[in-house]
Amino acid sequence: MRKFPSYILWALLWCCCCQTTQAEIFTSISQMTDLIYTEKELVQSLREYIKAEESKLAAVKSWANKLDALTRVSTSDPENYLGHPVNAYKLMKRLNTEWSELETLVLQNPSDGFISNMSAHRQYFPDEEDETGAAKALMRLQDTYQLDSEAFSRGKLPGMHSSALLTVDDCFDMGKTAYNDADYYHAVLWMQQSLKQLDAGDEAVVSKVDILDYLSYSVYQMGDLPRAIELTRRLVAIDSSHQRAGGNLRYFERLLFKQLNEMNQAYEPVSEEPIQLGTYSRPKDHLPEREAYEALCRGEGLKMNEARRSRLFCRYQDGKMNPRLLLKPMKEEDEWDSPHIVRYLDVLSDDEIQKIKSLAKPRLARATVRDPKTGVLTTANYRVSKSAWLEGEDDPVIDRVNQRIEDITGLAVDTAELLQVANYGVGGQYEPHYDFSRKDEPDAFKRLGTGNRVATFLNYMSDVEAGGATVFPDFGAAIWPRKGTAVFWYNLFKSGEGDYRTRHAACPVLVGSKWVSNKWIHERGQEFRRPCGLTEVD
Repeated sequence: MRKFPSYILWALLWCCCCQTTQAEIFTSISQMTDLIYTEKELVQSLREYIKAEESKLAAVKSWANKLDALTRVSTSDPENYLGHPVNAYKLMKRLNTEWSELETLVLQNPSDGFISNMSAHRQYFPDEEDETGAAKALMRLQDTYQLDSEAFSRGKLPGMHSSALLTVDDCFDMGKTAYNDADYYHAVLWMQQSLKQLDAGDEAVVSKVDILDYLSYSVYQMGDLPRAIELTRRLVAIDSSHQRAGGNLRYFERLLFKQLNEMNQAYEPVSEEPIQLGTYSRPKDHLPEREAYEALCRGEGLKMNEARRSRLFCRYQDGKMNPRLLLKPMKEEDEWDSPHIVRYLDVLSDDEIQKIKSLAKPRLARATVRDPKTGVLTTANYRVSKSAWLEGEDDPVIDRVNQRIEDITGLAVDTAELLQVANYGVGGQYEPHYDFSRKDEPDAFKRLGTGNRVATFLNYMSDVEAGGATVFPDFGAAIWPRKGTAVFWYNLFKSGEGDYRTRHAACPVLVGSKWVSNKWIHERGQEFRRPCGLTEVD
């Protein structure tokens, strides 16, 4: 029986731990495409059901028309009608046989096939958690790329116009998702958009009273008492018996006048300006560099200047006379000078990319992160993607890619982690993080027995229409995906100390699908390939 090195076994265990249940968020475009074809099949099944119902109804109508004409004759003079023996026989026959056949026809249920098809596919349907996750993904995109609700609702995303529109009810449900999560900032934005579209004459199931109910209370939670009062008054004007609204209005008014008296101010009418992006400040969250990170995702705040650009070069790279690269050296471009980040062109062919994706698709599971305290892998809201782990034995193409990474970097990959393939779907992201373990995480890679992550090799396996950049908030760099290319950087100095400047993030995908694969290269095996430096930051 073949024995695997401990780091391979741990990586395989890691992969197994990543498996998720159906209830988790559809974070991969790859898996969501299956739902498109499922829906197409259900539509076809629905059309077949409609056709069967129409055929059944046509037969019943034919019976009704024939019997209607017959009963008009028979009821005009029943005795004379039954005086004819044929009519008497046919009446007996109709009531004994033909009406029973009609009853059987009416009792037929053409919906059985459709219901059976629905039941077969229902196990793969998204659930409430998935729907909530998709709504939060739209809000994440809204925040990162500073898009107002109107832009989303009307399909006006940067660089594209779409027929994918949000209805009044869609906007209401978005607001309700935020409201239920006590996210009143987004609840206000989406309830306001729902109200705006309803006032513009759009059709809706939800009532104006319900929208104003959620909107007024959310505005109150944002600290805007005058506007909360104005909205609640509009609600009460529509439904004076609304008990909660009446109580809220009295409470809001008492609270406002108390505040005005304390500040010795007079009441001023509420602004007529509609609530929109920027009316209220977005609440702070756990991420200290949130603003810098999101600005880089939008292409703002880049710290590339002429002086730095003059230090960037492109070259052919043969891996220090590596025989596999002598005849066809890699094209290398500097992306940043310090820390040094390079991009390699034509690393993966289209055929290789297709093969890697096909191997990964059946294994995609919600991507995990390592808990710094417990060392256990777990899902996290700041990493939203689906990933799979591939080893050389899965297919020769994986062996070939691993060897190519070793040839290009000059680093040993036999102690590296398995090739991780990730697909970022709607709003897919990975917020700022370090690839290496810090001093407060001494046991992060202990079980692997291969030391810390010395370097990262990241393959871009797709172009992305909008969003999806890899950004480094510490020094203001943004690297945009280009299919077939790869970027490489060291996470550790030669001393083994972590380079904290390499904290980076994968920006949310705004439009498109982002496929990447990465190789995390570890310290063990690099002793003679990347010798220690003389100082801590060499």
